[in-house]
Amino acid sequence: MKVKMILPALAEAESPFWRPIKYSLFPPLGLATLAAYLSPDDEIDLQDQHVEILRLDDTPDLVIIQVYITNAYRAYHIADRYRNQGAYVLLGGLHVTSLPDEASMHADSIFIGPAEDTFPRFLEDFRRRQPKKIYHSDVRTLKGVPPVRRDLIRRERYLVPNSLVVTRGCPHHCHFCYKDAFFKGGKSFYTQKVEDALAEIERLPGRHLYFLDDHLLGNPVFASALFDGMRGMGRVFQAAATVASILDGDLIEKAAGAGLRSVFVGFETFSAENLRQSNKKQNLERDYAQAVRRLHELDIMINGSFVFGLDHDDKDVFRRTVDWGVQNGITTATYHLLTPYPGTPLYRQMEQEGRIRTTNWDLYDTRHVVYRTHGLTADELQQGYDRAYREFYSWTNIFRSSWIHPSLARKLQHLLYTGGWKKFEPCWNFLIKTRSLNRMLPLLESVLETVKHTHPRSATWGMAVDIKG
Repeated sequence: MKVKMILPALAEAESPFWRPIKYSLFPPLGLATLAAYLSPDDEIDLQDQHVEILRLDDTPDLVIIQVYITNAYRAYHIADRYRNQGAYVLLGGLHVTSLPDEASMHADSIFIGPAEDTFPRFLEDFRRRQPKKIYHSDVRTLKGVPPVRRDLIRRERYLVPNSLVVTRGCPHHCHFCYKDAFFKGGKSFYTQKVEDALAEIERLPGRHLYFLDDHLLGNPVFASALFDGMRGMGRVFQAAATVASILDGDLIEKAAGAGLRSVFVGFETFSAENLRQSNKKQNLERDYAQAVRRLHELDIMINGSFVFGLDHDDKDVFRRTVDWGVQNGITTATYHLLTPYPGTPLYRQMEQEGRIRTTNWDLYDTRHVVYRTHGLTADELQQGYDRAYREFYSWTNIFRSSWIHPSLARKLQHLLYTGGWKKFEPCWNFLIKTRSLNRMLPLLESVLETVKHTHPRSATWGMAVDIKG
């Protein structure tokens, strides 16, 4: 059987003139995971439109397309084309789960929720020529999931090909997050067996890893055992965690001892009213500055996430947020405009209030205002968001933020990482176009390991086992 697996991209990701680096970071792990369930006799072609020109002149028997909100229209166009050619088309992913009626018009079968249990069922039905229109995820477990088909991934086209996911979902329930809609009807957070996660890590060449998990520290027992197993591997890795998981217990020290060098942290807002409205309870009454200090003491760089446009924001929120990030030495900042994704409590609330301005999914990229704002006008929100990015990544603020750190090595690390990420985009564009991007991985590893980790707590904590929640 000929199987085509496709991750469609935004139009800007395939521009012949400019290719933002963010579209060439990670390979399509979801599709490569599903590929592991196919027969060894199947002919599989996995294509990521972010890093290659999509071929549409082939004649596969089965086409599997991963759909997220900002690639939805392109995904539907591709699906319609292959269906017209006689291929059987599957659609799955976050957007399909959120809007199954919309997606089903463009597919022979759709997947609701994660597909580790439904895809094998579909394959059995398909080979018996009795496939169903809709497959709902009922079983939530990663036990027995086969190894990712990394042989299908074109490693040389990604900056960080060693990305992996060892958990699913998140233990928290923020109203603006897709997660609860995607995992509706079953567990919303679960993990691999530790030995399976470690075996996947062992398969990956080189030193650098990037955990794409929503919250790697979300299950302290699992994370503690994982970090114990990773000690001595000589890895350097990046991951995501919450403010609470950084402040509570000593799990973050264990992570540092295992090789954590950079962490994505969802600060989101400094307003308690905004946190309550968003149901982001895990951040309430938490000292953000203390979390930053703890990470910096462990020489862990910080990518801070912030959301603009919550109902209690005012005109000064942009300046305050940028100033706080600079004054606290945040390495990189990711700013978002509040976006009410379909299927979330936020979307339902705004829909009931008549605040949804457009359902053009191309605009739901956290860079456009798609709802009726409170407190700020749409123009004020858009302009403030754009200004925040310009100001945080100005050379003046990059140098100011770098100089917050006490040692010369940390100052240099901050300067190289922040400046390299945002100030050398023409260089990234050249590397992408010449397919030389992966040659920069040793440089990334060197920057992450600029500071030697000699703190007593991070060096010795691996001998203890922490099972506190």
